[in-house]
Amino acid sequence: MDLILSSLSYPVAVGSLLSRYKNTHVERNSIMSGKQHDHGNSVLKAVLGLSIAAGGGWIIYTRLKSGKTQPLPQAIGSERSQFDTPAGRVSYYVESTTPGTPLLLIHSINAAPSAYEVQPLFQHFRQSRPVYAPDLPGFGLSERRDQRYSPELYADTIAALIREEIGQAVDVVALSLGCEFVARAALQHPDWFRSLVFISPTGFNASDVDIPEEALYRIFSFPLWSQPFFDLLITRPSIRFFLNKSFVGEVPTEFVEYAYATAHQPGARYAPLYFVSGQLFTTGVRQSIYSKLDVPTLVLYDKDPNVTFDKLPDLLKENPRWQAVRISPSLGLPHWEKLEETTTALDTFWGSVS
Repeated sequence: MDLILSSLSYPVAVGSLLSRYKNTHVERNSIMSGKQHDHGNSVLKAVLGLSIAAGGGWIIYTRLKSGKTQPLPQAIGSERSQFDTPAGRVSYYVESTTPGTPLLLIHSINAAPSAYEVQPLFQHFRQSRPVYAPDLPGFGLSERRDQRYSPELYADTIAALIREEIGQAVDVVALSLGCEFVARAALQHPDWFRSLVFISPTGFNASDVDIPEEALYRIFSFPLWSQPFFDLLITRPSIRFFLNKSFVGEVPTEFVEYAYATAHQPGARYAPLYFVSGQLFTTGVRQSIYSKLDVPTLVLYDKDPNVTFDKLPDLLKENPRWQAVRISPSLGLPHWEKLEETTTALDTFWGSVS
């Protein structure tokens, strides 16, 4: 759940500053009295008043600019197709002119994800095998319905893409929270998955954080401020700040610009609000899903600002179908900064899969 907390750090920072001021003010009040005390209260009221006014102003501003979208080009320069699912129309990129076992690439989940995240892998492998990369429901060029998003919805979508559009067993590479969706689908339909590669997967923290998911969603999705709240997360500075956490070097400007564009589409907030409220995570996924997989699985990891891998060694002992390779230094997106090391690890792993 650290991934959720990280995504909320910008709005929370405002409250943190007020809290620090209040605590400092209380300490000072212990040695102040009279006019000084009254002056302190006046200052605190002024700060709170300005904060409320700023919040109200932000809500008004975002409502005035609502409906203004950014042009959204394709995330990957390839053929693009789409198909209908219970979750809506799903768009996917495909390069299928070369024979071989199909490779399915699944992006992560955050405020502004898309197939752009897996672009380096798509471009690398498109010359040697069929490659597919969808925008999951609620993101990219896929339909963004105002509906309930869940781990089951995403797992079912991935399984439907394999069954209806690809038509044979696949190798999968997934990122972050996308790994949980793929694992759920593979547990339910193991014959459709030849192998799995999880890059910086969620679900290996030392302990799960118990958060009130439904209550948080009701707060975040309240009509008055749901769009203004989401707009706080998807400013260019905010997007660059969060993406920079996943890069050892500087995040490419093109990455920031595409994330900004995809987050400024009609309905862009619907799926991310389920993410920030914690409803897209599976509590206890390591025991309930990961440990039960009977598909060859490789984890690529190092450090990640949003998750830890404290429990990964335990799973490697519990399930002999799992193995892990460290790509260092990296912060969750090794295929962007260490593409050669990443693809070498993938080729070695796939060569070992019978």
